[in-house]
Amino acid sequence: MNRIEKECAVCGKPFVPKTVDSIYCSKICGNAAYRKKKVQRKKEEEQQAVVDSITSDRLYISVPEAIALFGVAKSTLYRLIRQRKIPAINLGTRLVRIDRATIEEMFPIRQVPTMKEKPIMKLYSLEPEDCYTIGEIAKKFGISDSSVYKHIRKFSIPTRQIGKYVYAPKSEIDNVYNSK
Repeated sequence: MNRIEKECAVCGKPFVPKTVDSIYCSKICGNAAYRKKKVQRKKEEEQQAVVDSITSDRLYISVPEAIALFGVAKSTLYRLIRQRKIPAINLGTRLVRIDRATIEEMFPIRQVPTMKEKPIMKLYSLEPEDCYTIGEIAKKFGISDSSVYKHIRKFSIPTRQIGKYVYAPKSEIDNVYNSK
């Protein structure tokens, strides 16, 4: 059986995946990716809270507010202030205020990704000539029948049973196993 090697998404080491959809080489890398995602989500929530607290009639905003509102790096903002490309007022230690109108001209307001729309249902031909049987899929991709059924459920692939054979669309099966 021909085993495909993948590269771990965290550490970059090559590994032989246990399942088709494995992207981490070990539990340690999986946990590291989970923690990283959790920290990123928390940062985004904090930035959104800062953005929501800014009223639209304020002429000057603080550096953290500008970072959250426009998605610009702190070092970039301070460099532009030093170069006098952005007018700013220093009211004291950690009290730098930036002219909102000028920064809005330089940078567009950061777009927050909205909730995903409901996916459009695809139409499939479930005729036997446009489909694989479960046995054909298992043989072609070198996996067990139970794994095929598991992936069909996981990816919501439509099936059709004719007699003792279960058919799944070739296009969807090829997408699932060739993209991994």
